[in-house]
Amino acid sequence: MFEKLRVKEHMEVTDNSGQHVGTVDEVVDDRIKLTKSDSQDRAHHFIALDQIDRIEDNRIYLKQGTPIPLGVGSA
Repeated sequence: MFEKLRVKEHMEVTDNSGQHVGTVDEVVDDRIKLTKSDSQDRAHHFIALDQIDRIEDNRIYLKQGTPIPLGVGSA
């Protein structure tokens, strides 16, 4: 699992190919809480820290095949 301390508020979260998924609101336990402003349903959504593939240039890349919550991202 990725070290929680490396995940910071306002970091961009993308899928493995770099498509925007959301923005970090905060880390809660072992999950990334995404901001409501990035979701179509205006609700917070969560992604497990163990779904992080890498962090580069203040951007979090998720592992390929990570399920993206409905209403989040560019879908």
